[in-house]
Amino acid sequence: MPRVPPFDRPATYEDLVKLPDNLVAEILDGELHASPKPAPPHVVAGSSLGFALGGPYFQGRGGPGGWWILDEPELHLGADVLVPDVAGWRKTRMPHRPDTAYFPLAPDWVCEILSPSTAVIDRVKKLAIYAREGVANAWLIDPALQTLEVLRLQSGLWVLLGTHVDDDVVRAEPFVELDLELRLLWAEPADASL
Repeated sequence: MPRVPPFDRPATYEDLVKLPDNLVAEILDGELHASPKPAPPHVVAGSSLGFALGGPYFQGRGGPGGWWILDEPELHLGADVLVPDVAGWRKTRMPHRPDTAYFPLAPDWVCEILSPSTAVIDRVKKLAIYAREGVANAWLIDPALQTLEVLRLQSGLWVLLGTHVDDDVVRAEPFVELDLELRLLWAEPADASL
């Protein structure tokens, strides 16, 4: 995710909103970063994950409910503006959606879907901000490698709980009640019925 001007001062939200709408823009540690919308494998993985988690956790169908599961929410965390690919809040912490166009409360869980242009930013800058804000769990999905890394925040540091690949079926924190079939994250639509 390339850094864009301003280079001579910390970026502001006004700088961010001046960028074209076809870019994903974030302010990380005072730097403005922008990239094109994600490629199809990235979009398929994110959408498939949202479908898998949405029924049981967001809507309570076939699962415990009690979560807001949202695609690409804009987070305002201090001076940082982040857009995770998918994020979740326990409804006990956020009983109602905010009235703003952004979320001022850090999520309980985030998922970043890695691409060659965003992997370093996602792994280094964004995970550090999520840790600072007390996000309890993070997932990193790499569609090219077909991997899911599951992380838990412990004493301010990320601990890798597991790395899962290809067509593994996993129960991953914080969604341990769900058998998540990873193959659905990489599948073509016609393959989803397999």
